[in-house]
Amino acid sequence: MGDLIESSSVTPSTTPHSRPLPIREDCWSEEATSTLVDAWGRRYLELNRGNLRQKDWQDVADAVNALHGHTKKTYRTDVQCKNRIDTIKKKYKIEKSHVVSSNGTLTSSWPFFERLDALIGSNFNSSGKKHLSPSPPVALPLPPSYRRTPQVSSTPPPQPPALAVALPQKRPLPVDDDYFRRNYSAMAAAAAAVESDSEEDEDEEFEGGERERAEEDVEGEGIKRLALAIERFGEVYERVESEKLKQMVDLEKQRMKFAKDLEMERMRIFTETQVQLEKIKKGKRAPEDY
Repeated sequence: MGDLIESSSVTPSTTPHSRPLPIREDCWSEEATSTLVDAWGRRYLELNRGNLRQKDWQDVADAVNALHGHTKKTYRTDVQCKNRIDTIKKKYKIEKSHVVSSNGTLTSSWPFFERLDALIGSNFNSSGKKHLSPSPPVALPLPPSYRRTPQVSSTPPPQPPALAVALPQKRPLPVDDDYFRRNYSAMAAAAAAVESDSEEDEDEEFEGGERERAEEDVEGEGIKRLALAIERFGEVYERVESEKLKQMVDLEKQRMKFAKDLEMERMRIFTETQVQLEKIKKGKRAPEDY
């Protein structure tokens, strides 16, 4: 029985094969992160705590690679440095919220907390304060005794008695013929002036339209002349090119004829020279035979 208990309590120690954990290509060491924070902090202060541009991030990456980018895995780009700084800022906000919520009883053991707090702590404090607006006063309900309900009467209110108003009688005005004549003449003169002004405006509009049409005609005539000049220039250019081509063909023909004549003359001179040499040889051989 004891053997059975011992055999059941003892289990074979089988350790499974440990699989290697995947390693990220952009895994940062603490030394590289410290160098990154220093380089970014210097550039951040130089820009008066402003945002870094792409050239600034490239300078930060060059500073990190100068100390830690000796291999392909440890070489950092400007995008990787920016992403790492964003991650560090998020970590700092979490640590800062823990410290603030503890009312100073807790301190952060994160090695980069002090440097981040000196760089962006003021931004965290300004954004962390919440300005609460005072709540509006609450209206309390009044008891029924203090509520006033309007009394509705069934009888309509008395109407005031109608007053009889005597309207004044209009008196006929005396008719003045000279007054009407003077006004009529003034009105006629004003109407004539308005008509003359309208005619002048129409004349000005007509003249303006005629002037615009004349300018358009002149512009169209200028365009036509320009087109004709371009067409004539094209014709002259075409004639010049054809003449040049014709002269080149004639020169080539003359060159070929000259070369042919020169070759014929050379052959003639060569044959005549051969004939003269043969005659001289025959003349020398004749006395020897005798």
